[in-house]
Amino acid sequence: MTEQQLDENPVEDTTDEQEGATDERIKQAPEEAPAETDETEADSFSRAYVEQLRQENGKYRQRAQRADELAHRLHNELVRSTGRLADPADLPFSEDHLDDPGTLTSAIEDLVARKPHLAARRPAGQIGQGVSASPATVDLAAILRNKAG
Repeated sequence: MTEQQLDENPVEDTTDEQEGATDERIKQAPEEAPAETDETEADSFSRAYVEQLRQENGKYRQRAQRADELAHRLHNELVRSTGRLADPADLPFSEDHLDDPGTLTSAIEDLVARKPHLAARRPAGQIGQGVSASPATVDLAAILRNKAG
């Protein structure tokens, strides 16, 4: 800007006016503070009562945590009882699965469809265990006859 433009647009100094307004606000603030503390003191509770409430709240938190643990265990056992998954922890926990067996079944089917490697594997065919037919005994005379023959 040129000097002529600066002379035409003088900048006003308003810092004195702003400082005066701030001083008035500072002077008024302490007068309002005691009224607020009187109200908060009337709303406060005794220390013993607050400690009692905290202990009671702590008991409820522990009960809720225990209930959550039991719900997760129940969910894992319900999934295990279906026998469809190799590891029941593969299906994420949902409270809906506890209430509705159809929802649990559809969630397992959806998971197995998306990730077939999570399905439980069942052995098939001769695996070398359990009851099996006894093999024929070795007959040395029959072997000699077959070779001579």
